[in-house]
Amino acid sequence: MSDPKQKLTPSEISDAGLTGWRQVEETLTVRFATKRFTTGLEFVNRIGASAEDANHHPDLTLTYPEVAVTLSSHDVGGITSRDIDLARIISDHAAELGVTATPDHD
Repeated sequence: MSDPKQKLTPSEISDAGLTGWRQVEETLTVRFATKRFTTGLEFVNRIGASAEDANHHPDLTLTYPEVAVTLSSHDVGGITSRDIDLARIISDHAAELGVTATPDHD
């Protein structure tokens, strides 16, 4: 998973071991239960700062009481190591805030 411009195979994505994330077509997606709107807002702000640092920007939806995140490398039309790396950072932010991924989301 070293070439950030190379699409990953489903096996490589699965092997990344991203808890709560799932592949939906050419994206990685997850929803996090934030319980409070202010927690969701703080979470989105952290994701935004990390996305800017990585120059890789997810699609985010902030609602009460959850945050939905979708990652994809639009320039290659699929999931790359950039998405895996940012997903790990986002999951770390969630853990720091006590936010959990919701199972079986659509």
